[in-house]
Amino acid sequence: MVQFHWSLRTRHALVLIAICLGASACNDDRGQHEGRDALVEPDFSLSASQTHSKFSRSIEPAVSVPSGSVVQVFTHEATGGQFDVDSSVDDLANVNMDMVHTLTGPVFVEDAEPGDTLAVELLEIEPADWGWMAIIPHVGLLTDDFGDTTELRTFSLNNDQGYVRFADNIRVPLRPFAGVMGVAPDTDEMLNTIPPRANGGNLDDPNLTVGTTVYFPVFVAGGLFSVGDTHAVQGLGEVSGTAIEAPMRIVYRISVLKNARPIQEVQYETDSYYATTGFAETIDEAAQKATRFMVEYLVDTRGLSREDAYMLCSIAGNLHIAEAVDIPHMLVTMHMPKNIFQDRDVR
Repeated sequence: MVQFHWSLRTRHALVLIAICLGASACNDDRGQHEGRDALVEPDFSLSASQTHSKFSRSIEPAVSVPSGSVVQVFTHEATGGQFDVDSSVDDLANVNMDMVHTLTGPVFVEDAEPGDTLAVELLEIEPADWGWMAIIPHVGLLTDDFGDTTELRTFSLNNDQGYVRFADNIRVPLRPFAGVMGVAPDTDEMLNTIPPRANGGNLDDPNLTVGTTVYFPVFVAGGLFSVGDTHAVQGLGEVSGTAIEAPMRIVYRISVLKNARPIQEVQYETDSYYATTGFAETIDEAAQKATRFMVEYLVDTRGLSREDAYMLCSIAGNLHIAEAVDIPHMLVTMHMPKNIFQDRDVR
């Protein structure tokens, strides 16, 4: 079991022991977090022991919640709790791959049905006080360049400071997010979590941080939402194969959207922009899908013709490579700024 040591945030008034006493579902990590503060009081809480490592409709939910519930979850780092701050490069050879991408959940959302959309509003994301990253043979964008190079580094993290010291003269701001978020696909097959899919999965998009609302198409009753593979900071692309992998506490609000505009793959938004995603086995195909989905969004929500929507994507849309290391699986996003629209916001 990963030991979490969260930074003390005394400016907030809600302590975790009060949260657990009032929550409908407490977790067996309570002793590790007791007395910590929270910005938003959760209705439900899941521990890092309430996990699974595949995507399938046959995985039993860890909890059932009403639409609009605030859920707190604790996650392992990418190895599912096999590493700690004292791990060394020798430990890489002993990783049990069945535990990689351990996900906390699934969460069954009452009244969610196929064809609906789940909205997951990310309210709080707090890393533990350590993390790791590695170079692993045959993993990453430059596998031919680095051959059999193997390296593991661990880092101390301080949420109050807000950065990780990568080297004596290099400080990288923390920007924590979950690399894997997704709902269950409509299959009994136990699907590997490595590639991104229509249900979400290994998106590895560092924009999915606090203040972002992520939209998932619902494929099975209850949606069955899970989250994990949490990163303290990562650049777009995650080119060396890992981010700074760290255990985390995440608080999100999960809601069912009935009669919403249908989406085929994950989309998300912030106060500043709306984003579509496209996954494929080439960057070209993924970029085409992300652009096509943005055209559809602009036609459906802004009343543009397809031609005008396509041209607007060319002058205002921004394509980003979010995921480039799970070869051959790629994820590309398109961001459309909201401040170009003079009328009220439309989702």
